[in-house]
Amino acid sequence: MSTVPLAEIDIQPGHHKIVWKLGAITLHGDTIIATVIAGAIILALGFWMRRRLSVRQPGGVQLFFETVSKQVEDQVESSMGIRTAPWVVPLAMALFLFILFANWLSLIPTKEYIPPPASDPNTTYALAILVILTMHVMGVKKNGLKYYAHIFEKPRALIPLRIVEEIVKPVTLALRLFGNIFAGTIMIAIIVALPTTVLWIPEILWKLFDAFIGLIQAFIFALLTVLYLSSLNPHASHPEEQPGTPGDAESRVSTTKEAAH
Repeated sequence: MSTVPLAEIDIQPGHHKIVWKLGAITLHGDTIIATVIAGAIILALGFWMRRRLSVRQPGGVQLFFETVSKQVEDQVESSMGIRTAPWVVPLAMALFLFILFANWLSLIPTKEYIPPPASDPNTTYALAILVILTMHVMGVKKNGLKYYAHIFEKPRALIPLRIVEEIVKPVTLALRLFGNIFAGTIMIAIIVALPTTVLWIPEILWKLFDAFIGLIQAFIFALLTVLYLSSLNPHASHPEEQPGTPGDAESRVSTTKEAAH
């Protein structure tokens, strides 16, 4: 039996086995390679599915894409109305698929030369900033500066807390994804330290669990993206306040009855 002393296990965030230098700029080669691979897999599956689209006999890849698309559309419809923001569906779906396949790269035994991109905080921060910037840009474009009116609502004493909340949104969104995926790399390193005679048993079990965690984290990130972007439609959660909705009609009927009595 051969084991690796736990004291010799040294895993640090930001440590990369492949590093490229471009003048004064340092590029994380392993993260870039893994990101390209994940994107290439999604594009390949998408083009492959497009060539084999079938209404009567859909294949497994087509059913997978349709299932993901249906779940995202249902979430967007319930949160903000798919007709008011049709662009949210492809954005959330693209984020879900990328994070999912990027996380599943950890299932490939590559001696950490192709780690899951989400184990690099730079990747998760980039994804979070993309979502939050999209939220602010589209919010101002749709509602003007009134989009920030919720920050200055009463009670005024909570204004500093609301400002802090807006600032930390991308931080929490990024660290949630990074923490869970990075924890998986630590667990793999600990499992490798076990005796080789029993190594394959816990490694297989953890790989399966890690695949499940990767799926859950991709779903949570996409869900939070939809929830954050739902702030673009401030009346989405109160349909009774929107003119012309069933809730509004029922309110008018109720008011008329009370006036009659």
